[in-house]
Amino acid sequence: MSEAPTEISLRDMQQLIRNMYLEKDLARGVDGTFMWLIEEIGELASALREGTPEELAAEFADVLAWLTTIANVSGVDLNAAVVKKYGSGCPGCGRLVCTCDDKEKP
Repeated sequence: MSEAPTEISLRDMQQLIRNMYLEKDLARGVDGTFMWLIEEIGELASALREGTPEELAAEFADVLAWLTTIANVSGVDLNAAVVKKYGSGCPGCGRLVCTCDDKEKP
C-alpha cells in the first residue's frame, strides 16, 4: 500500500474514486448511488448539529465522495464543470466576490 497524499485536487479525487469503485458504482447506477448520497447528507446534517470536528470532517468527505461517484457514473468531469460554472466568478453576478442580492440564489 502506498503512502496517502496530503493534498488531492478535484480531478485527482474523481480519478481516485473512479479507480476504487467504478465497477460497483456502475452496477448500482445513478438512482442507487443518489440514495447513498442522500443518506450521507443526512449523516452530515447530524454531524453539523452535534458531531465532533473529526466526525464533521469525515461526513464532508463522504458527501464529496458520493457526489463524485454520481459524476463518474453520469460521465461528468467535475473539474471541468466547476471551472466552467464558477471559474470566472459567481454565475449570477459574474464577480469573484458575489454581489447578488441575498434573496437570490447563489
